[in-house]
Amino acid sequence: MKSFFKNVLANIVAIVILCAVFFFFFIIMLVFSSMSSDKSVTVKKNSVLTINLKTIIIDSPTEEQTGIFNINNQNKSILIYDALEAIEKAKTDDNIKGISIEADDLNAGITQIDDLRNAIQDFKKSGKFVYAYGNAASQISYYLGSVADQYFLNPSGMIELKGLATEVTFFKDFADKYGIGIEVIRHGKFKSAVEPFLRNDISPENKEQLSTLLNDIWKNTSTKIATSRKIDSTQFRTIVDSLYGMIPEQSLKYKLADKLIQKTEYDELIKSKLSLKEKDKLNKISLGKYINSYSEDDKSGDKIAVLYASGSINNGDGYNEIYSEKYIKYIKELQENDKVKAVVFRINSPGGSANASDEILFELQQLKKKKPLVVSFGDYAASGGYYIAMAADKIYSEPNTLTGSIGVFGVIPYYKDIANKNGIRSDIVATNANSQYYSGLNGVTPYGVSMITRSVEGTYKRFVHFVTQNRKQSFEQIDSIGGGRVWSGTRAKQIGLVDELGTLNDAVKFAAQKARLKNYNVASYPKKMSPFEQIFKDLNEDDISARVIKSKIGKANYEILQQITDEKLRSEVKMEMPYQIKIN
Repeated sequence: MKSFFKNVLANIVAIVILCAVFFFFFIIMLVFSSMSSDKSVTVKKNSVLTINLKTIIIDSPTEEQTGIFNINNQNKSILIYDALEAIEKAKTDDNIKGISIEADDLNAGITQIDDLRNAIQDFKKSGKFVYAYGNAASQISYYLGSVADQYFLNPSGMIELKGLATEVTFFKDFADKYGIGIEVIRHGKFKSAVEPFLRNDISPENKEQLSTLLNDIWKNTSTKIATSRKIDSTQFRTIVDSLYGMIPEQSLKYKLADKLIQKTEYDELIKSKLSLKEKDKLNKISLGKYINSYSEDDKSGDKIAVLYASGSINNGDGYNEIYSEKYIKYIKELQENDKVKAVVFRINSPGGSANASDEILFELQQLKKKKPLVVSFGDYAASGGYYIAMAADKIYSEPNTLTGSIGVFGVIPYYKDIANKNGIRSDIVATNANSQYYSGLNGVTPYGVSMITRSVEGTYKRFVHFVTQNRKQSFEQIDSIGGGRVWSGTRAKQIGLVDELGTLNDAVKFAAQKARLKNYNVASYPKKMSPFEQIFKDLNEDDISARVIKSKIGKANYEILQQITDEKLRSEVKMEMPYQIKIN
């Protein structure tokens, strides 16, 4: 009996402790949330708007890193739309005298940096100064900083200006060596997502599209840097080829930087620019705090809804990426909301599940019947990410967006050889001819391959059909620029895959025009999760293990691991871009 009561008491104590832990985390989250959403920020006179290392620019609310696993992260994420709005507001704010860019590395995509750079370029028309400072500036950071009136570099610093390159890793020999079979079915000679499993070297088609993409993006960025720094294009190429930015004295000599000074000297220089006295404090205000400083507009009137779709496209329900069930719910809510007069669908996705993409497209087509639907592309809108744009009244793309990739594939790994080598085999008992058309130990039957091929081909034809309807081109025209090929936004505009080159702001303005609105508010969807919701999301066992593995092997390697180990992903026909390009 004593033992029984001891066990009961132990369980009660454990439950109390567990409840206390939950309560503790809940209180911490509420405090943290309260601190991070503090609106009581005052912009002092002679302030300088500062873009620094703590500035994290995100494309979608679902990308924000919050929750108990990021409790110590003091870097508040900022939506690109809010960042651009803040710079526009600072242009006419008498308390903001200039902008200081102080980031050696920036956590943002190339199209987001493009938009920031353009906004700062416009800010300069106000006559206010823009200065930049670097210690060990990454290429993407220098791309932003080069827009400044003057760029200052630490005397022992460097600028990593090197151009663009990509490295493709191949797994065929590895798979052959260890007896891993991989059945690949694809439509499109440019659909190179599966090449690492088929070849030991890069195909001519993939090399061609990668070269075109990299050169398109580099032409856009390098031209802007050279123009801002007043460097001849031929000389600029020599500077980049020679890595002169790695040596501070060379950076100064070749006009990448205007002066070599310490950070303290840089701050004193800004104080002098503001005519401040030595004892006066330099008032710097971060982009995030500046956004919190001005009160929100009245949200009771007509709205333009911006529905953000960022990440891979998946079946089912989830938050951090694009899950079909969740997005169908969002789209229906926007369709039924009478205050929402138009919707801008912001896509930043390399694609994913063909089935999930088709479900989302259908719901968007229903939405379009009731109100204007305008699409805006971020860093990526390729394959499934392009597919879900096909309900749009108009498509806006950034020049450096990676889009197109109109193609379909399926990857089916199996382990027959390695199993046989280690004394493992299997027998199959089935009710029908193709009950076991796929087995991890025996691979895919010939008939199974033929049916999956038909499925892939049918999905491709359906893909192209929707593109022909939206882009008003023939099947043959779309097929000639499809085949899985990825295009830059600039090229996509030339070949008719998008309507305009422009920003998210441009898309919002057009949506308002189409809805005949003069006064409107912009509302973001999906809404951010509450701290309470985030706690329980972060305590999900699968999510915890995924975070740990991803942190150890990196996001790119984790996605490859998922393709091989996640049965749900393996069994799907995919509309997915073969790679991602980042400017580091």
